[in-house]
This record gives sequence, structure tokens and C-alpha cells, in this order.
Amino acid sequence: MLHVTAALPEGAAIRYSAVLIHGAANSATVWTYWQRELAARGIASYAIDLRGHGRSDPADLSRASMSDYADDVRSIVDRLRDRPVLVGWSMGGLIAMMLASEGCASAVVGLAPSTPARERDTSIALRTGEFGIEEYGITNLDPDAPQPAMPDLDREERMIALASASKESRYARDERAAGVVVPAIAAPLLIVTSTSDTQWPRSRYDALHLPAQHLSVDGASHWGLVLNRRVLATLVDDVVAWLDRHLAG
Repeated sequence: MLHVTAALPEGAAIRYSAVLIHGAANSATVWTYWQRELAARGIASYAIDLRGHGRSDPADLSRASMSDYADDVRSIVDRLRDRPVLVGWSMGGLIAMMLASEGCASAVVGLAPSTPARERDTSIALRTGEFGIEEYGITNLDPDAPQPAMPDLDREERMIALASASKESRYARDERAAGVVVPAIAAPLLIVTSTSDTQWPRSRYDALHLPAQHLSVDGASHWGLVLNRRVLATLVDDVVAWLDRHLAG
């Protein structure tokens, strides 16, 4: 069974709903602060733990595909009355675009998302197996140890990041390397990057074939886009303002 963490506004009408999709080798825990900020602005959010991640039931991820992950999110989207905003970080941003290509989103916000492709590179083999968060440069789960991948996070934020660690699908990672084809999406797309994110800088999206608007922030690492509270105080306002403009009416 898939686990979903809901955060609803208190004492106010829900303006619209958002489904939050985490990245590779982590879980819905990374959305802790985003969910608080969205609820404070009247937006209901549903953060999903993809199969085999976080508090979802354990699963063999050795053959889990990007389409499998998209199916997980679709199962949540289908329960909502209206098409939600899809917010995805890293791998989750690509999943959001995959679903938007099927008409499942009113808008898409990608936080340094994995990029979609025009066509698949068939020379890249798709391997089976699982790997852990160490392949993303995190080899110590002690929040007091040096964490080069998250230099902008304070101790509380690092604790959340490290607690989100999960196994990941080698097959899905190879699919992303080979190219997950997203030919077009009907929903408006916002891509958020940071000048301090060396993993997924703004230049990664120069050749993006999908129409998109871009928002750049300063001072956030790749992890900081989801967990740096100093950045989120302004970033969430900017994202919600963009959503308000595109969802008006």
C-alpha cells in the first residue's frame, strides 16, 4: 500500500490541491516544510511515498520503472475531485511531466527536475537492481557529520534529509539516463533552479523542448530547494504567485 501524507489548511477554504513527488532514493519526508508553507497559503497538499519508499509498503525495486512510479502518483491524482498541481523535485519533477502529458495536472512545478527527452537512446542498457543514497554523495547518515551535498542545510533540515533516505531502482535510473520521452504537455510548466545547485543548474534546461517558464533562486543546494527554510520563505510565495496567475478562473 502506498503512503500519502496530507496537509490541509486550518480554518480556511482550500484554494486548490497539490500532489508532491519526491526524488530518487528519498521519500515524502523531504516535503515537510513545503507542506507547512502551502497549508499556510490555503493549499492542500498530498505528499506520496512512491512504492518501496518511506512509509509505503516494502517492495522489490530492482525492476521498478518510471512508468511504475507514474502509476503510483496517478492512483492519488485519480482520487481527487479536480486535477491537482503536480510539484516534483529532481526525479519527481520528471514524473510530474510524464503525468502532465496525459492530462493529469492543472499545472506543473519542477524543482530542478530530471529532464525529459525527445527520444530514447537505445544504446544505454537498462539494468536491474537496487542502490542507496550513497550514490548521490551521501555516505554518512549522521546529521553532525560533514554533508557536502547539503552545505546550506542546518542540523534540523539535515536530520529530515537523512531520515528520508531510501533504496532506489537501478532500472528507473537507467531509464532516465537513456531518456524518458515526454513529447508535449498541456499544462503550464514552471522550472525552479538555484544558482548554488551544481547538480542541476539552469543550463541543464537550455535545450528543453517543452514550453516552460523559469524561476531562479540564490543560496540553495539541490537539497535546499526542498528543505532550506530560509529559501522556502520566499520561494513558496513566488511559486504560489505563479500558480495563481495560471490557475485564475
